[in-house]
Amino acid sequence: MELNALGLIELTSIAAGFEVCDAMLKAAAVRLLLARSICSGKYMVLVAGDVASVNASVEAGAHVGRHSLIDSFVIPNVHESIAPAISGINKVEQMEALGIIESFSVASLIEGADAAVKTAAVQLIEIRLAMALGGKAFATLTGSVAAVTSAVEAGAAVVAAKGLLTNKVVIPRPRPELLQEMI
Repeated sequence: MELNALGLIELTSIAAGFEVCDAMLKAAAVRLLLARSICSGKYMVLVAGDVASVNASVEAGAHVGRHSLIDSFVIPNVHESIAPAISGINKVEQMEALGIIESFSVASLIEGADAAVKTAAVQLIEIRLAMALGGKAFATLTGSVAAVTSAVEAGAAVVAAKGLLTNKVVIPRPRPELLQEMI
């Protein structure tokens, strides 16, 4: 199975989340990457597969969960660093500039992170999703100040277009202790 696309549905209801997950998996040949309750009583379902299958899966899930739907996406040709960043397995030995994008929704943040890493030569450090965050999400990335600034602006624009941007920050030459706090 080709895994070049990601799809996500974010819901206000945990019960609806289970129903939506089942519908998404029955609708198309996709791989379930994550299905769980998240802070503030929300539920998210993340799938991967080829673009057509992910589209069909998200479409089916959005239909079943339409009364509880917060946000959703399909990202074709997703950047290869997104899944490891969600899993928290991207390793960064040294930080240059530090960029942070923060969102009120999980879905918009992942879309923003994908846009950010496709815009400039940056390394995605982590995508943290809604747990112990009051339902919010944030992404961290590093690279040169110019690259991080460009990436953060691009990612934040995607999130802001949905009206869900909480904040965006670029820190030139962050103290090394910050990296230890992040991992």
